[in-house]
Amino acid sequence: MPVRRPASFVTSERDQDCPFDPSRTLVRMREEDGLPRLRVFHPVRGEIEAIVVTRYGDVRAAFAEDLLVTGNGIDTTMPRTLFNQPGFLPAYSGAEHQRLRRMLTGCFTVRQVEQLRPAIEEMVSAHLDAMVAHGPVVDLVEAFALPIPSLAICELLEVPYETRSMFQRCSQVIMDGTACADQLVAASAELNAAMQELVTRNRAAPGDGVLGRLVRQHGEDLTDAELLGFGTTLLVGGHETTATMLALSVLALLRNPNQLAALRDDTSVTNTAVEELLRYLAIPAPLLRMAVEDVEICGSRIAAGEYVLLSPLTANRDPDLVPEWPDTLDVHRRPVAQMSFGFGVHQCLGQQLARLELKIALPALLRRFPTLELAVPDTDLRFREGSTVYGVEALPVSWRPGNAGGRK
Repeated sequence: MPVRRPASFVTSERDQDCPFDPSRTLVRMREEDGLPRLRVFHPVRGEIEAIVVTRYGDVRAAFAEDLLVTGNGIDTTMPRTLFNQPGFLPAYSGAEHQRLRRMLTGCFTVRQVEQLRPAIEEMVSAHLDAMVAHGPVVDLVEAFALPIPSLAICELLEVPYETRSMFQRCSQVIMDGTACADQLVAASAELNAAMQELVTRNRAAPGDGVLGRLVRQHGEDLTDAELLGFGTTLLVGGHETTATMLALSVLALLRNPNQLAALRDDTSVTNTAVEELLRYLAIPAPLLRMAVEDVEICGSRIAAGEYVLLSPLTANRDPDLVPEWPDTLDVHRRPVAQMSFGFGVHQCLGQQLARLELKIALPALLRRFPTLELAVPDTDLRFREGSTVYGVEALPVSWRPGNAGGRK
């Protein structure tokens, strides 16, 4: 029986010898003329043919192309999942997408996100303290990478942190590109039920979180279903990508000790290091797009009705974007217009929150544990090779006893 190629993973496929580099197949696609077509598996649509876009210029153009859409509204003939429900922004295009996105944008400006800095710094310090108490060996995913963004998004949405295990479990199913439609429906329904309670509470008495703010400012223009979709989208997207980015960044730095030392020892490197890690790792796989009319991308014709997959991973490593050593991690590199958060009208709404969490968490971890190292052989690590968000499943790390620093 042939192995199914999940649509969500095809464009994030990694090299067998390096978990950070694009697969040789993807690199070959980028170097060849034209746009290849592959048979891939979609959890709801089943086996489909998709055009794969890998070059930087093509990927950027495709992100910006209005005729390549992630959705035209809710499809009542398809199962109700996170990706097909009111309030899920990528399900919309055109004026309806603009209407909904405009309401949320004000909640995620640099200024608004910066207000979370003290809370995130305290979360990070508390979890580093807990690691010291537990150490000297922990799974960094469980002890640090997953709790920090989970707490931050709970803070933002005023979600009871006690429910984190439920939404983390549901998120893993929803983001698993190999899950079947029934699993997606069940996980989405469980998440929606919990979010409905929060929507009802904020309708009755708007709180200080995102949903409360939306009710106060746009309550008459939003349905409960749209509020619910906003909440579940932010809950899943707000912790899943940052958690995997944190863990994979640490692994990449451990494999590049000079780069790790630069980020640990020089505060001026923080901003460029985070941008470079985002470029180098490119963990999210963008949603499947479909052409609503015939369209041309950099000389290649895409017919109406055809599906398209974009690869930020290969775009970010394209010599046209990074002429010098594109496959090398360099935390001093001047930031480039990388595609990890997408581009155009569907660019990631929460990117400033993700950046802030990374800028706080990574240097704090490395300075608190200057002797941090892997606690298992590289060959023991397992990667999420079917997920919409590529990452490491667990990251056992250790440090020399008595060598953990105090709070910074």
